Amino acid sequence: MKFNTTIPKHLKKFYNKELLCYKKALKEQDFSTAWYHLERSHIIGQSYPIEHTYSHWLMLQFGLMQKNTKEVFGQLLRLAVGGWKSFINYVPVGNTGGADVPPLKRMPIPNDIKEIFK
Repeated sequence: MKFNTTIPKHLKKFYNKELLCYKKALKEQDFSTAWYHLERSHIIGQSYPIEHTYSHWLMLQFGLMQKNTKEVFGQLLRLAVGGWKSFINYVPVGNTGGADVPPLKRMPIPNDIKEIFK
């Protein structure tokens, strides 16, 4: 069994870029774009406990800000189990992390993100 602890530097760069885009869109109150970048940060970081948990933490905050009860409860569930699943390398690859998709559903990875995983 492989244990994941630290995100590789080349992935961390792309993960951080998505978070910067999220914060910029949030500041501009462009909520759909902000959420889009949170989902992308989740896809990139989901195999690494710290980044995976942080993406869900931001999604929880976003849900609270939007007063979205479904998202808040969905993120609380994901925060409870997401990090340890990353640590043991058992994540549904491509899952965007929001409460609008089942937590264990594998999803297609966007082509540009596939490229950075190579």
